[in-house]
Amino acid sequence: MAKKKLFEDILHNPARFYRVPGDVLRDRRFSDEERAAILNGWMGLDPQQGAEIARALAELQSRGPGNGVNHAAE
Repeated sequence: MAKKKLFEDILHNPARFYRVPGDVLRDRRFSDEERAAILNGWMGLDPQQGAEIARALAELQSRGPGNGVNHAAE
């Protein structure tokens, strides 16, 4: 599956691809911006996991730009 198609599929149903929101942070296929989009989309789809998603987003934001943690595959 092409990365763009995979990303679109994940945006529509993140829980199908990830067991918990923290798993998004460990997915090296995507940039931090793409990870944030996935987590923000997940928040809208599953507000019951809001606290866990918020923690994952906070961790992602704490990484900051240019810190060498962005492992997106090209």
